[in-house]
Amino acid sequence: MQFVDELTISAVSLYRYHIALTPTLPVAKQRIDHRQGLVLLTSVINSNQQEHQFWVEIAPLSGIDTEGLAIEGFSQESLDEVITALSQIAKQLIGKSPNALMALAATSTFASVAFGLSLLHAKLCHQLPCRIEIPYTQSVTVPLVYSGMSEQQLQAKLHQNGSINSVKVKVAQTSMEDEIAFVYRVLTLAPQVSLRLDANRGFTPEQAIDFLACLPKDKIEFIEEPCINPADNPLIYQQLGVRYALDESLNSATFDVINAIKQQAGIAALVIKPMLLGSLADLQHMIDAAHIEGVRCILSSSLESDIGITDLQLLSQALTPNETPGLDTLGAFSQLLLIDSTPSSKLNVNALQLVYHAGNIDKTTTAL
Repeated sequence: MQFVDELTISAVSLYRYHIALTPTLPVAKQRIDHRQGLVLLTSVINSNQQEHQFWVEIAPLSGIDTEGLAIEGFSQESLDEVITALSQIAKQLIGKSPNALMALAATSTFASVAFGLSLLHAKLCHQLPCRIEIPYTQSVTVPLVYSGMSEQQLQAKLHQNGSINSVKVKVAQTSMEDEIAFVYRVLTLAPQVSLRLDANRGFTPEQAIDFLACLPKDKIEFIEEPCINPADNPLIYQQLGVRYALDESLNSATFDVINAIKQQAGIAALVIKPMLLGSLADLQHMIDAAHIEGVRCILSSSLESDIGITDLQLLSQALTPNETPGLDTLGAFSQLLLIDSTPSSKLNVNALQLVYHAGNIDKTTTAL
Protein backbone atom coordinates (compact mmCIF):
# COMPACT_ATOMS: atom_id res chain seq x y z
CA MET A 1 0.00 0.00 0.00
CA GLN A 2 1.24 3.45 -0.86
CA PHE A 3 1.37 6.50 1.39
CA VAL A 4 -2.00 7.35 2.91
CA ASP A 5 -2.15 10.73 1.13
CA GLU A 6 -2.02 8.85 -2.18
CA LEU A 7 -5.21 6.95 -1.28
CA THR A 8 -8.75 8.03 -2.02
CA ILE A 9 -11.88 6.68 -0.37
CA SER A 10 -14.10 5.48 -3.21
CA ALA A 11 -16.95 3.74 -1.38
CA VAL A 12 -18.34 3.32 2.11
CA SER A 13 -20.92 0.73 3.17
CA LEU A 14 -22.56 0.34 6.56
CA TYR A 15 -23.89 -3.07 7.54
CA ARG A 16 -25.88 -4.16 10.57
CA TYR A 17 -25.77 -7.51 12.35
CA HIS A 18 -27.99 -9.20 14.93
CA ILE A 19 -26.51 -12.40 16.36
CA ALA A 20 -28.07 -14.74 18.92
CA LEU A 21 -25.93 -15.71 21.93
CA THR A 22 -25.91 -19.20 23.45
CA PRO A 23 -25.40 -19.25 26.36
CA THR A 24 -26.34 -15.74 27.42
CA LEU A 25 -23.48 -13.42 28.32
CA PRO A 26 -23.17 -11.33 31.50
CA VAL A 27 -23.19 -7.55 31.23
CA ALA A 28 -22.46 -6.70 34.88
CA LYS A 29 -25.46 -8.25 36.68
CA GLN A 30 -27.59 -8.24 33.55
CA ARG A 31 -27.68 -10.88 30.83
CA ILE A 32 -28.02 -10.53 27.06
CA ASP A 33 -29.11 -13.20 24.60
CA HIS A 34 -28.19 -11.34 21.42
CA ARG A 35 -25.62 -8.85 20.22
CA GLN A 36 -26.24 -6.10 17.70
CA GLY A 37 -23.69 -3.95 15.99
CA LEU A 38 -22.38 -2.48 12.76
CA VAL A 39 -19.62 -3.16 10.27
CA LEU A 40 -18.17 -0.19 8.39
CA LEU A 41 -16.64 -1.28 5.07
CA THR A 42 -14.43 1.17 3.18
CA SER A 43 -12.92 0.88 -0.30
CA VAL A 44 -9.82 2.92 -1.17
CA ILE A 45 -8.08 3.43 -4.50
CA ASN A 46 -4.38 4.17 -4.80
CA SER A 47 -2.60 6.21 -7.45
CA ASN A 48 -2.37 3.10 -9.67
CA GLN A 49 -6.16 2.67 -9.50
CA GLN A 50 -5.83 -0.49 -7.41
CA GLU A 51 -8.65 -0.99 -4.96
CA HIS A 52 -8.36 -2.32 -1.42
CA GLN A 53 -11.01 -2.87 1.22
CA PHE A 54 -10.90 -2.50 4.99
CA TRP A 55 -13.53 -2.94 7.64
CA VAL A 56 -14.10 -2.34 11.33
CA GLU A 57 -16.81 -3.22 13.80
CA ILE A 58 -18.63 -0.39 15.56
CA ALA A 59 -20.90 -1.81 18.25
CA PRO A 60 -21.96 0.27 21.26
CA LEU A 61 -22.78 -1.91 24.26
CA SER A 62 -26.32 -0.71 24.79
CA GLY A 63 -29.85 -1.94 24.13
CA ILE A 64 -31.94 -4.29 26.27
CA ASP A 65 -31.21 -7.35 28.38
CA THR A 66 -33.04 -10.67 28.61
CA GLU A 67 -35.61 -9.09 30.95
CA GLY A 68 -36.37 -6.30 28.51
CA LEU A 69 -34.55 -3.73 30.64
CA ALA A 70 -32.09 -1.15 29.31
CA ILE A 71 -28.43 -2.11 29.64
CA GLU A 72 -26.92 0.27 32.16
CA GLY A 73 -23.40 1.47 32.84
CA PHE A 74 -21.76 0.91 29.49
CA SER A 75 -22.12 2.78 26.16
CA GLN A 76 -23.81 6.17 26.36
CA GLU A 77 -24.99 6.00 22.73
CA SER A 78 -27.66 3.84 21.13
CA LEU A 79 -27.18 1.79 17.97
CA ASP A 80 -29.72 3.95 16.12
CA GLU A 81 -27.83 7.12 17.05
CA VAL A 82 -24.62 5.58 15.74
CA ILE A 83 -26.30 4.51 12.48
CA THR A 84 -27.48 8.07 11.92
CA ALA A 85 -24.04 9.50 12.66
CA LEU A 86 -22.19 7.03 10.42
CA SER A 87 -24.63 7.51 7.54
CA GLN A 88 -23.84 11.22 7.61
CA ILE A 89 -20.12 10.57 7.91
CA ALA A 90 -20.13 8.20 4.92
CA LYS A 91 -21.26 10.99 2.61
CA GLN A 92 -18.39 13.18 3.74
CA LEU A 93 -15.72 10.54 3.13
CA ILE A 94 -16.19 9.85 -0.59
CA GLY A 95 -13.32 11.28 -2.61
CA LYS A 96 -11.33 12.15 0.51
CA SER A 97 -7.99 10.98 1.87
CA PRO A 98 -8.18 8.47 4.73
CA ASN A 99 -6.87 11.27 6.94
CA ALA A 100 -10.46 12.53 6.95
CA LEU A 101 -11.24 9.58 9.23
CA MET A 102 -9.02 11.00 11.95
CA ALA A 103 -10.60 14.44 11.73
CA LEU A 104 -14.08 12.94 12.06
CA ALA A 105 -12.99 10.66 14.91
CA ALA A 106 -11.64 13.66 16.81
CA THR A 107 -14.97 15.49 16.60
CA SER A 108 -17.42 12.62 17.16
CA THR A 109 -19.42 12.74 20.39
CA PHE A 110 -19.94 8.98 20.29
CA ALA A 111 -17.14 6.85 21.77
CA SER A 112 -17.81 3.83 19.55
CA VAL A 113 -17.74 5.97 16.41
CA ALA A 114 -14.51 7.72 17.42
CA PHE A 115 -12.90 4.37 18.17
CA GLY A 116 -14.09 2.75 14.94
CA LEU A 117 -13.02 5.60 12.66
CA SER A 118 -9.59 5.90 14.25
CA LEU A 119 -9.12 2.12 14.09
CA LEU A 120 -10.09 2.14 10.42
CA HIS A 121 -7.50 4.86 9.79
CA ALA A 122 -4.86 2.77 11.57
CA LYS A 123 -5.70 -0.20 9.34
CA LEU A 124 -5.51 1.89 6.18
CA CYS A 125 -2.12 3.22 7.27
CA HIS A 126 -0.88 -0.22 8.31
CA GLN A 127 -0.25 0.98 11.85
CA LEU A 128 -1.49 -2.28 13.39
CA PRO A 129 0.34 -5.61 13.40
CA CYS A 130 -0.72 -7.93 10.58
CA ARG A 131 -0.62 -11.00 12.81
CA ILE A 132 0.00 -12.05 16.39
CA GLU A 133 3.75 -11.97 16.89
CA ILE A 134 3.87 -12.15 20.71
CA PRO A 135 2.08 -15.45 21.33
CA TYR A 136 3.01 -15.71 25.01
CA THR A 137 0.71 -12.86 25.99
CA GLN A 138 -1.44 -12.21 22.96
CA SER A 139 -2.57 -15.73 22.09
CA VAL A 140 -3.18 -16.90 25.64
CA THR A 141 -6.80 -17.05 26.75
CA VAL A 142 -8.18 -15.56 29.96
CA PRO A 143 -11.36 -17.64 30.43
CA LEU A 144 -14.48 -15.84 31.65
CA VAL A 145 -16.37 -17.89 34.24
CA TYR A 146 -19.13 -17.27 36.78
CA SER A 147 -21.21 -19.08 39.37
CA GLY A 148 -24.17 -20.79 37.74
CA MET A 149 -22.19 -22.31 34.89
CA SER A 150 -22.56 -26.05 34.53
CA GLU A 151 -19.64 -28.23 35.52
CA GLN A 152 -19.26 -29.18 31.87
CA GLN A 153 -19.11 -25.55 30.79
CA LEU A 154 -16.62 -24.71 33.53
CA GLN A 155 -14.30 -27.58 32.72
CA ALA A 156 -14.43 -26.75 29.02
CA LYS A 157 -13.36 -23.17 29.81
CA LEU A 158 -10.52 -24.20 32.10
CA HIS A 159 -9.22 -27.07 30.01
CA GLN A 160 -8.86 -25.27 26.69
CA ASN A 161 -5.88 -25.97 24.51
CA GLY A 162 -2.90 -23.77 25.31
CA SER A 163 -1.69 -22.15 28.49
CA ILE A 164 -4.12 -20.55 30.92
CA ASN A 165 -2.41 -18.30 33.42
CA SER A 166 -5.32 -16.15 34.60
CA VAL A 167 -9.08 -16.59 34.95
CA LYS A 168 -11.68 -13.84 35.09
CA VAL A 169 -14.40 -14.66 37.61
CA LYS A 170 -17.63 -12.68 37.83
CA VAL A 171 -18.58 -12.15 41.48
CA ALA A 172 -21.15 -10.19 43.52
CA GLN A 173 -23.90 -11.71 41.40
CA THR A 174 -25.33 -14.51 43.54
CA SER A 175 -24.89 -15.59 47.16
CA MET A 176 -21.48 -15.07 48.73
CA GLU A 177 -21.35 -18.69 49.86
CA ASP A 178 -21.99 -20.02 46.36
CA GLU A 179 -19.41 -17.72 44.81
CA ILE A 180 -16.72 -18.58 47.34
CA ALA A 181 -17.33 -22.26 46.66
CA PHE A 182 -17.21 -21.56 42.93
CA VAL A 183 -13.84 -19.77 43.18
CA TYR A 184 -12.37 -22.71 45.07
CA ARG A 185 -13.75 -25.06 42.42
CA VAL A 186 -11.97 -22.99 39.77
CA LEU A 187 -8.70 -23.25 41.72
CA THR A 188 -9.16 -27.00 42.15
CA LEU A 189 -9.60 -27.50 38.42
CA ALA A 190 -6.85 -25.04 37.46
CA PRO A 191 -4.51 -24.61 40.44
CA GLN A 192 -1.90 -22.76 38.35
CA VAL A 193 -4.08 -19.75 37.60
CA SER A 194 -4.34 -16.37 39.24
CA LEU A 195 -7.73 -14.71 39.67
CA ARG A 196 -9.05 -11.58 38.05
CA LEU A 197 -12.22 -11.07 40.05
CA ASP A 198 -14.89 -8.73 38.65
CA ALA A 199 -17.56 -7.39 41.00
CA ASN A 200 -19.01 -4.71 38.67
CA ARG A 201 -19.57 -2.46 41.70
CA GLY A 202 -21.63 -5.13 43.40
CA PHE A 203 -20.34 -5.07 47.00
CA THR A 204 -20.49 -2.78 49.96
CA PRO A 205 -16.99 -2.37 51.46
CA GLU A 206 -17.92 -4.75 54.28
CA GLN A 207 -19.19 -7.38 51.86
CA ALA A 208 -16.09 -7.09 49.67
CA ILE A 209 -13.78 -7.45 52.66
CA ASP A 210 -15.71 -10.45 53.99
CA PHE A 211 -15.72 -12.09 50.57
CA LEU A 212 -12.03 -11.56 49.82
CA ALA A 213 -10.97 -12.60 53.32
CA CYS A 214 -12.29 -16.09 52.51
CA LEU A 215 -10.04 -16.46 49.47
CA PRO A 216 -6.27 -17.08 49.14
CA LYS A 217 -4.92 -13.57 48.65
CA ASP A 218 -1.80 -14.81 46.88
CA LYS A 219 -4.02 -16.09 44.04
CA ILE A 220 -5.78 -12.75 43.43
CA GLU A 221 -4.32 -10.47 40.73
CA PHE A 222 -6.98 -7.84 41.46
CA ILE A 223 -10.70 -7.32 41.87
CA GLU A 224 -12.40 -5.05 39.34
CA GLU A 225 -14.63 -2.29 40.69
CA PRO A 226 -15.37 -4.01 44.02
CA CYS A 227 -17.60 -1.37 45.64
CA ILE A 228 -20.98 0.11 44.86
CA ASN A 229 -19.43 3.49 45.66
CA PRO A 230 -16.03 3.61 43.89
CA ALA A 231 -14.74 6.00 46.55
CA ASP A 232 -14.79 3.02 48.95
CA ASN A 233 -12.43 0.91 46.82
CA PRO A 234 -9.25 1.99 48.67
CA LEU A 235 -10.71 0.51 51.89
CA ILE A 236 -10.27 -2.96 50.37
CA TYR A 237 -6.58 -2.37 49.82
CA GLN A 238 -6.09 -0.77 53.24
CA GLN A 239 -7.81 -3.66 55.07
CA LEU A 240 -6.54 -6.67 53.13
CA GLY A 241 -3.74 -5.52 50.83
CA VAL A 242 -5.77 -6.76 47.85
CA ARG A 243 -5.39 -4.44 44.90
CA TYR A 244 -8.27 -3.47 42.64
CA ALA A 245 -8.83 -2.48 39.02
CA LEU A 246 -10.92 0.25 37.45
CA ASP A 247 -13.34 -0.54 34.63
CA GLU A 248 -16.71 1.26 34.76
CA SER A 249 -14.96 4.27 36.30
CA LEU A 250 -13.14 4.87 33.02
CA ASN A 251 -16.47 5.57 31.28
CA SER A 252 -17.12 8.69 33.34
CA ALA A 253 -16.73 11.96 31.44
CA THR A 254 -14.91 13.39 34.48
CA PHE A 255 -12.43 10.52 34.87
CA ASP A 256 -8.81 11.65 34.94
CA VAL A 257 -6.36 8.78 35.00
CA ILE A 258 -3.50 10.59 36.76
CA ASN A 259 -5.70 12.09 39.47
CA ALA A 260 -7.42 8.75 40.06
CA ILE A 261 -4.14 6.88 40.49
CA LYS A 262 -2.59 9.52 42.73
CA GLN A 263 -5.66 9.91 44.93
CA GLN A 264 -6.77 6.27 45.26
CA ALA A 265 -4.36 3.85 46.91
CA GLY A 266 -4.29 0.29 45.65
CA ILE A 267 -5.09 0.59 41.94
CA ALA A 268 -3.49 -2.36 40.17
CA ALA A 269 -4.85 -2.01 36.65
CA LEU A 270 -7.12 -0.24 34.23
CA VAL A 271 -9.42 -2.61 32.33
CA ILE A 272 -9.86 -0.78 29.05
CA LYS A 273 -12.84 -1.43 26.76
CA PRO A 274 -11.93 0.57 23.65
CA MET A 275 -15.45 0.54 22.19
CA LEU A 276 -16.63 2.49 25.24
CA LEU A 277 -13.79 4.98 25.53
CA GLY A 278 -13.11 6.67 22.19
CA SER A 279 -10.32 7.13 19.70
CA LEU A 280 -6.96 5.36 19.60
CA ALA A 281 -5.31 8.66 20.52
CA ASP A 282 -7.42 8.83 23.69
CA LEU A 283 -6.57 5.21 24.52
CA GLN A 284 -2.87 5.81 23.99
CA HIS A 285 -2.97 8.85 26.27
CA MET A 286 -4.69 6.87 29.02
CA ILE A 287 -2.29 3.94 28.72
CA ASP A 288 0.81 6.15 28.70
CA ALA A 289 -0.39 8.06 31.77
CA ALA A 290 -1.15 4.84 33.66
CA HIS A 291 2.17 3.22 32.79
CA ILE A 292 4.08 6.27 34.04
CA GLU A 293 2.40 5.67 37.42
CA GLY A 294 3.16 1.93 37.36
CA VAL A 295 -0.43 0.83 36.72
CA ARG A 296 -1.14 -2.05 34.34
CA CYS A 297 -3.50 -1.61 31.37
CA ILE A 298 -5.48 -4.58 30.07
CA LEU A 299 -7.61 -4.39 26.95
CA SER A 300 -11.01 -6.06 27.27
CA SER A 301 -13.90 -6.73 24.93
CA SER A 302 -17.32 -5.12 24.94
CA LEU A 303 -18.78 -8.41 23.68
CA GLU A 304 -17.87 -7.70 20.07
CA SER A 305 -18.19 -10.16 17.19
CA ASP A 306 -15.23 -12.00 15.68
CA ILE A 307 -14.29 -8.89 13.68
CA GLY A 308 -13.96 -6.80 16.81
CA ILE A 309 -12.22 -9.53 18.81
CA THR A 310 -9.61 -10.05 16.08
CA ASP A 311 -8.90 -6.32 15.93
CA LEU A 312 -8.70 -6.04 19.72
CA GLN A 313 -6.16 -8.83 19.80
CA LEU A 314 -3.97 -6.96 17.31
CA LEU A 315 -4.59 -3.66 19.10
CA SER A 316 -3.55 -5.22 22.40
CA GLN A 317 -0.31 -6.36 20.81
CA ALA A 318 0.30 -2.80 19.62
CA LEU A 319 -0.70 -0.91 22.79
CA THR A 320 -0.23 -3.37 25.68
CA PRO A 321 2.16 -6.07 24.39
CA ASN A 322 3.07 -7.35 27.85
CA GLU A 323 -0.51 -7.98 28.95
CA THR A 324 -2.95 -10.75 28.07
CA PRO A 325 -6.22 -9.14 26.95
CA GLY A 326 -9.62 -10.22 28.22
CA LEU A 327 -11.39 -11.41 25.07
CA ASP A 328 -13.10 -14.68 26.03
CA THR A 329 -16.66 -13.84 24.92
CA LEU A 330 -16.82 -15.07 21.33
CA GLY A 331 -17.81 -18.67 22.12
CA ALA A 332 -21.43 -17.67 22.73
CA PHE A 333 -21.91 -16.19 19.24
CA SER A 334 -24.08 -18.34 16.97
CA GLN A 335 -22.64 -16.74 13.81
CA LEU A 336 -19.33 -15.32 12.66
CA LEU A 337 -19.01 -12.22 10.50
CA LEU A 338 -15.84 -13.38 8.74
CA ILE A 339 -15.87 -16.39 6.45
CA ASP A 340 -12.32 -17.23 7.54
CA SER A 341 -9.57 -15.59 9.57
CA THR A 342 -6.86 -15.32 6.92
CA PRO A 343 -5.60 -12.03 5.46
CA SER A 344 -7.81 -12.73 2.41
CA SER A 345 -10.94 -13.27 4.51
CA LYS A 346 -14.31 -11.99 3.34
CA LEU A 347 -17.37 -10.73 5.15
CA ASN A 348 -20.18 -13.20 5.73
CA VAL A 349 -22.89 -11.43 3.74
CA ASN A 350 -25.54 -13.82 5.08
CA ALA A 351 -25.06 -12.41 8.58
CA LEU A 352 -25.16 -8.75 7.51
CA GLN A 353 -27.87 -6.33 6.38
CA LEU A 354 -26.92 -3.30 4.29
CA VAL A 355 -28.00 -0.12 6.05
CA TYR A 356 -26.36 2.62 4.00
CA HIS A 357 -24.01 2.96 1.05
CA ALA A 358 -22.12 5.83 -0.57
CA GLY A 359 -19.82 5.73 -3.59
CA ASN A 360 -19.21 2.97 -6.11
CA ILE A 361 -21.78 0.33 -5.23
CA ASP A 362 -20.84 -2.23 -7.90
CA LYS A 363 -17.27 -2.88 -6.78
CA THR A 364 -18.15 -2.78 -3.09
CA THR A 365 -21.03 -5.22 -3.15
CA THR A 366 -19.40 -7.72 -5.48
CA ALA A 367 -16.30 -7.84 -3.27
CA LEU A 368 -18.31 -9.49 -0.51
